[in-house]
Amino acid sequence: MRNLVGLAIAATALLVSACNTVEGAGRDVSSAGNAVANAADGAK
Repeated sequence: MRNLVGLAIAATALLVSACNTVEGAGRDVSSAGNAVANAADGAK
């Protein structure tokens, strides 16, 4: 039982950290997309 609780805690910690990583990557991609869109608008 103790091992199961430890495994559940470790899995939860990994999931939480993965969400933060994906959120940060999403912000980076969005920022890059905005930069390309702004450059395209400036070139018109």
